[in-house]
Amino acid sequence: MASSSVCNGNPPFTSNPFFQKPAKNQTLFKSNTPLHFTSVRHRSPLKILRSPNCRNPRNPRTDVVDPVVFYLNKIKKTEIERKDGNFSGIQEFLNLCGFGYCVQGFRCFPWLALNFHMANNLNLNPSTLQLVQYSANLPMVAKPLYGILSDALFIGGSHRLPYISIGVALQILSWGSMAFIPIAREALPILMTCVLLSNLGASITEVAKDALVAEYGQKNKINGLQSYAFMALAAGGVLANCLGGFLLLRTQKPTFMFLIFASLLSFQLVLSLKTKESSFSLPESSYHHESISSTIKKQLSDLIFAIKDDRVFQSLSWVVASYSMVPILSGSLFCYQIQILNLDPFVIGMSKVTGQLLLLAITILYNRYFKTISLRKLIKNVQILYACSLLLDLVLVKQANLKLGIPNNVYVVCISGLAEMINQFKILPFQVLFASLAPPGCEGSLMSFLASALCLSSICSGFLGVGMASCLRITSVDYSNLPAGIIIQFLAALVPVFWIHNVPASQPLDDNKKTGLSKKKRKTRRVGRVVFNMVFVYRRERESEAQR
Repeated sequence: MASSSVCNGNPPFTSNPFFQKPAKNQTLFKSNTPLHFTSVRHRSPLKILRSPNCRNPRNPRTDVVDPVVFYLNKIKKTEIERKDGNFSGIQEFLNLCGFGYCVQGFRCFPWLALNFHMANNLNLNPSTLQLVQYSANLPMVAKPLYGILSDALFIGGSHRLPYISIGVALQILSWGSMAFIPIAREALPILMTCVLLSNLGASITEVAKDALVAEYGQKNKINGLQSYAFMALAAGGVLANCLGGFLLLRTQKPTFMFLIFASLLSFQLVLSLKTKESSFSLPESSYHHESISSTIKKQLSDLIFAIKDDRVFQSLSWVVASYSMVPILSGSLFCYQIQILNLDPFVIGMSKVTGQLLLLAITILYNRYFKTISLRKLIKNVQILYACSLLLDLVLVKQANLKLGIPNNVYVVCISGLAEMINQFKILPFQVLFASLAPPGCEGSLMSFLASALCLSSICSGFLGVGMASCLRITSVDYSNLPAGIIIQFLAALVPVFWIHNVPASQPLDDNKKTGLSKKKRKTRRVGRVVFNMVFVYRRERESEAQR
């Protein structure tokens, strides 16, 4: 019996003559009933274990490992095996989402060509140009619908990657038509149709990607994947503006840039079709086998329940108000730079590059350092900084930079994209907050509702800017009242600071950073006393013998 227990790896303490036989109901590893050993003068009980060959019981084992070290090494090995098992899924996820967000940031590549095409070839005035820009975002207002469908309606057993593929295909159809069909880019109604179709596909793709990031992060307890998405987005924007300004200056052919972007979208479509969603091991919906109508109703009720959360509702109301109440004059400033200051496309593109590089840098800083700052304090400082950055356009319009010896092209490259960068960064903390507060199965709906609300507020801001430009009579031949519009922007951007208390004070923390343990947990973490209490009992007996 003793030999078989040793060979099978079971504890030999019950059959060893140097130990007293424990009680019948006494367990070996129970911390509140420690075992008591008989006195042993010259030999440790841990070294009386039988040898591996189980033939000579008097030969002590010399390869005994410290039980605490063995226990910790076993945990470490299990953790490494768990990580290695999920490595393929993580790699595919990073490739798909990283490239997808890079393409999303690369969308400013064809839009830069389209803006110059509408201003120079179609001769649109600033208000009409801005109206086209912001009207094209109307399909993005319906993002909650796409999110509900993505959460509830499974296509081929998947509910994220099929929607990414559908959205990418719609974008290929739109930009490919503008590249190959002349009337699609010359007639304004058909051009608007293509742009609306492109933004419809982009909104579906963005909803599916945001939901995939939130769902994957919750499953693997990785908080802050939105920072990775923001960095990929900024990297794509840097590359797009850099290449876009250079190619537009060299070729003067917007159609060539439309074709390049359509080719890039084709590669993304192949990647999304090749990737299997089952490799991510996402949790399945609890009612995706039910009818579509009942499933949509349940998803809608879950979304309403999530929005009713105080932190979600108050944060959402603040961020929507902070965007919608600031009148944007992007069309007027763009036409002023290319018509009055005669800046070439490369300078305009490099100004966007500077903004995207700053966005990438500040996103890395946020991911490393700014997460420990109070969310309310961070957003307040960002909003004040954004309001002050709007006044930098006033320096350009008044030509005060020339008095300081700074040329217009240098000033535009270094300063012009600062306000837009800060305005984009303000979204990131709220995305991280909403991703952590999203209930399971409602990630796509809640994240898409946030994106839709931000898009709607941006459209309201753009239309408000068009109305203000009309009231101030800012046209392509008269920019005398543009400084007054910039000052109104600055004052409107400061107003949301007065109800900053609606923003939560704390930020969501990573699960692996929550290291605070209670006294009870710290006590039970003493492995030697809980699991290997016989070692401490033996030491106490040796110490008592030494005192005798």
